[in-house]
Amino acid sequence: MPEEKFDCIIVGAGPAGSTAGFLLANAGLEVLIIERGTFAGSKNMTGGRLYSHSLEKIISDFASVAPVERKVVKETITMLTNDSAVSIDFQSQQLNQAQKESYTVLRADFDQWLAGKAEDAGAILAPGVRVDDLLFKDGKVTGVIAGEDEMEADVVILADGVNSLLAQKAGLKVELKPNQVAVGVKEVIELPAQVIEDRFGLNKGEGAARIFVGNCTKGKIGGGFLYTNKNSLSLGLVFTLADLAESQLTVPQMLEEFKSHPVIKPLIKDGKLVEYSAHLVPEAGLNMLPKLYSDGVMVVGDAAGLVINAGYTVRGMDLAIASGEAASKAIITAKEQDDYSAASLARYQDLLDRSFVMQDLKQYQKFPEFMENPRIFNEYPQLVVNIFKDMFIVDGSPGKPLRKKVLNHAKQVGLVNLLKDAWKGVKAL
Repeated sequence: MPEEKFDCIIVGAGPAGSTAGFLLANAGLEVLIIERGTFAGSKNMTGGRLYSHSLEKIISDFASVAPVERKVVKETITMLTNDSAVSIDFQSQQLNQAQKESYTVLRADFDQWLAGKAEDAGAILAPGVRVDDLLFKDGKVTGVIAGEDEMEADVVILADGVNSLLAQKAGLKVELKPNQVAVGVKEVIELPAQVIEDRFGLNKGEGAARIFVGNCTKGKIGGGFLYTNKNSLSLGLVFTLADLAESQLTVPQMLEEFKSHPVIKPLIKDGKLVEYSAHLVPEAGLNMLPKLYSDGVMVVGDAAGLVINAGYTVRGMDLAIASGEAASKAIITAKEQDDYSAASLARYQDLLDRSFVMQDLKQYQKFPEFMENPRIFNEYPQLVVNIFKDMFIVDGSPGKPLRKKVLNHAKQVGLVNLLKDAWKGVKAL
């Protein structure tokens, strides 16, 4: 390990850390990226959905060389009961337009590629190293401690994931609360490319993304997801940690029941399980953001809670990449001024405030509270399924006007509840 002082040490080689390392090294700064895993991406187990706009601005046409899996051309939201489902599909040519595309990715491959870009730019990547603590001098972060090694830097970027103990030691955040995070569990199920394309109605290279709500989490706050990769499916569930404690089933049990659902089972038929993983996901949006900087230190990506769960989509990687870019710009300015104080690094906050990151977080800041409504995961999927059953099942019983059928089912939920929840949903979005 080099003994000299670095301009910047980055803890974590995920999208946020590697983006910052790439841009800083490109600007001529001496950068060390420390990754706890044996390689970049070995610890990153998210479902794998990348909205391209933030990285496209940094590395033009990155998808032509990066190990992306499939471009998403079909979006589906599915409401599940124990034996039925109602789905809404969205397809549009606009999903193919530049900076509007999204891709499925396998993080072990994608993160290695992005970290490699940082290395190519001149950053030093040190995998398999755990950072145990931070170095402080006169209240300022001046480096990191890894085992018996002490490494100094003008500034440290913390990109070490949602449960960042280093950010707590830096005084930037407090211990997470159960209602602020979710548990995500995912399986990667191997299937031939042609089988995937036939089952999901896709052309070669095209992908599908599906979100599930209702029975998949047994009425608990959370949902399911399915992403198509080149030769596999990423299938999983996400549960709010606070709500999960009240469940009578374990997470593996719920995942197995999800896989056995009559809608899911045909999609994964004859698939081979090649990976199982679990991880924490920031869920509270703007309401869980820590202080983002202090003297000699900044926090980015998941470590800063930069994730948006809007119900119909979950975004994290595009925010992480943008935060890495903003952090690098602030550090480049700090380098020019030879000033790494909190006052100087405040430019990071200013850049985020003027970007889509903070604007989108503010836009959706009320949505996590809205999603705590149990009717969203219980009564409403059942309501929609019951209405569609009345529309499409013909059994010889005398017909009734559709408006009466809808009204009868709505009364089961409560018309007042429907109106209140609809109004809260509109305000939240």
